[in-house]
Amino acid sequence: MTTIESTDVLIIGSGFGGAIPAYHLAAGGARVTVLERGPWLRGEEFDHDFLLGSSYTRVFDFVVGDGMSVLGGNCVGGGSVVYFATMPRAPRFVFERHGSIGRRMWPASISRDSLDPWYDRVAEALPITRQSWDKVPYAGGLFASACAHAGRTANPAPSAIDVDMCTNCNWMMAGCRFDAKRSLLLNYLPAALAHGAEIRPLHEVQRITRTADGGYQVHYRIVDGEDYRILHDSGTIEAKIVIVAAGAGATPVILQRSEPELGTMPAAVGRYFSGNGERLNTAVFDEDRVREVLGLSRPDGRAYQAYQIGRGPTVASWDRLDGNLPEFERYSLEQLYFPPGLGTILAQVPDATGPSWFGVDKKEMLRRWQSWLTIFIMSEDDNEGVFGPPPETGNAHRFSQQMLGHGPLRYRPTANTRRGWSLADADIKDILERDGLAKVAPWTNDLVGAYTVHPLASCRIGDDPATSALDDRHELRGHPGIFVTDGSAVPGALTVNPASTIAALAERAIPGIVRAAQERGISVTYGAPSPDGETAGRRAVLNAR
Repeated sequence: MTTIESTDVLIIGSGFGGAIPAYHLAAGGARVTVLERGPWLRGEEFDHDFLLGSSYTRVFDFVVGDGMSVLGGNCVGGGSVVYFATMPRAPRFVFERHGSIGRRMWPASISRDSLDPWYDRVAEALPITRQSWDKVPYAGGLFASACAHAGRTANPAPSAIDVDMCTNCNWMMAGCRFDAKRSLLLNYLPAALAHGAEIRPLHEVQRITRTADGGYQVHYRIVDGEDYRILHDSGTIEAKIVIVAAGAGATPVILQRSEPELGTMPAAVGRYFSGNGERLNTAVFDEDRVREVLGLSRPDGRAYQAYQIGRGPTVASWDRLDGNLPEFERYSLEQLYFPPGLGTILAQVPDATGPSWFGVDKKEMLRRWQSWLTIFIMSEDDNEGVFGPPPETGNAHRFSQQMLGHGPLRYRPTANTRRGWSLADADIKDILERDGLAKVAPWTNDLVGAYTVHPLASCRIGDDPATSALDDRHELRGHPGIFVTDGSAVPGALTVNPASTIAALAERAIPGIVRAAQERGISVTYGAPSPDGETAGRRAVLNAR
């Protein structure tokens, strides 16, 4: 007979949406258990290679859908371990977006002003800083110079990186072995552990059921540490509060699979998925033109040839983040290092005479890879993603030992989404091809469809029950005591990197979750400062009481 364990609060996932509640609820006195599907790695275990079984394949989850592929985290710390640590706040106009539903997508209670204290709290805990120009690596400097040459604005991006510890190895996407990237492994999660929270890696949640007293049972399987296709023992944990934070590609799948026993889900569960309007362009620079037009050179005399030197996005062009522009015409552009592998496969040859992503022309393009620059587009998409029936286990049918799977997401970009991509593509060409600096081409969608590293909105908050799965407190409609606090709760595309907004929303949700926990008989209080205890974090707490 299987033993059923119990806890006060069960949290599914350990990224921003899971780690932040884990800390606050544990600090407030609740018994907290966190179930994480992926492994638990620390700095010294992150590898700079592409060997199967290394950190690179172990900590990612790459799910190919029908028209959309999603790259996310699969480890303790979730997306914070595999993100580029770029942490801008969403522009003010984002909170007024209508999308295609004919009304404001965001709840009336949330605006940029009301969210700013929670942004402040996150900025202190990680912390987040804006880089100075003398700390920007070569690739960021090249993009900034090209923007200035084209009459465009560009600025160093705010980031959660200790630049004094950073070695500019540009492997931070696969986890930072130097702890320069301020992932959740360095703040919220150790703080949660210090207050008694339990974190269990390699526990994949399959479904949630209801208990007779109005609580919940969370059912999981143990994932093999070497081959993620293999599931071992099963288990069940009872909890009075369940927080689902498995990511926008997994949270709706868990809830859909739970529906036969848990009861009818809101219609918006698994609908309105957003890829944050993301798209990538690759530019191949002419080194002579970089020297002649921009006047740039490295200490060794080369003009650029430094694609691999630096760290994630360090410079962004913000000149299209204008609230006066029509919706679906606003976006940001970021210089980005995408490590070899997927990036080299999907990068297309500009002005190819033959195949655009393989063949002789591609081989020549790869020979010049040190002169590349990848530009990342984040625009306003149309929330057109829909999840089909869930797989039998997990969020995808895994077809390799680690990382790769095929999932139930269907995505067909609308004319609105394509318009944003087209305008952004044209801006990138205008900036980087001016005066013969480079040749530019978008990545191909032929192999894996559109793609995103920032999945959002598949269980979104809102005021309209017909178009939102959660109320403005992040509680799942019709299922009191279940909350969703990850990227799936964000209503739509943000035009910037979403980690800071996801984290701020999770911070904002905590007072309501604490009140719900108290109503269910859990002895818990709210009032812990941000993990490093700075003053604005305390102010946010006081304002929420």
